[in-house]
Amino acid sequence: MPESRNYKMKLSNVRLSFASIFKKAVFEGNETKYEATFLIHKDDQSELVEKVNKKIEQFLKDKFGAGKVPKSIKRTVMIDGDTKDYDGYENHMAFKGGSNRRFTIIDKDKTPLAEEDGKPYAGCYVNAIVDLWYSDHPKGGKQVLGNLLGIQFLRDGEAFGAGSADTSDEFDDVSEDDDDDF
Repeated sequence: MPESRNYKMKLSNVRLSFASIFKKAVFEGNETKYEATFLIHKDDQSELVEKVNKKIEQFLKDKFGAGKVPKSIKRTVMIDGDTKDYDGYENHMAFKGGSNRRFTIIDKDKTPLAEEDGKPYAGCYVNAIVDLWYSDHPKGGKQVLGNLLGIQFLRDGEAFGAGSADTSDEFDDVSEDDDDDF
């Protein structure tokens, strides 16, 4: 039996995208899993991109043997963001991870975070702990996938998506109005 290896990695200073981290994602009306995508800048974080790609290749060599990795295996865990038409993906690699169980989500000072804290959010920068695993499923085929083990909020960034905008300045102060007018 081959020795068990550790494929755990820390993705430092990456941008969080498509984050379903406090509640499981919903696909076609069904709850699926907790998941997130982490954007790694191709130029500024080229060493991290290289490290992740090497870890994926080592994982496959260990799984199948050197020179025996099937060409049909999809490496969907890490894709080129330039192939996607998503805000913020240009010139980035995108690492996708998921988990069936709730994982650690902490702040900079390592205190636990909850959804009502408002962070982490899609667009902010985080550190993430991820791992690799292999799936051979009739629907998805043979592929390398990412397991999400934990997220640490690092710093704010421009939020992705249609976050709710503050519209409080568009209302009048009605605190002194008489309730009898209604």
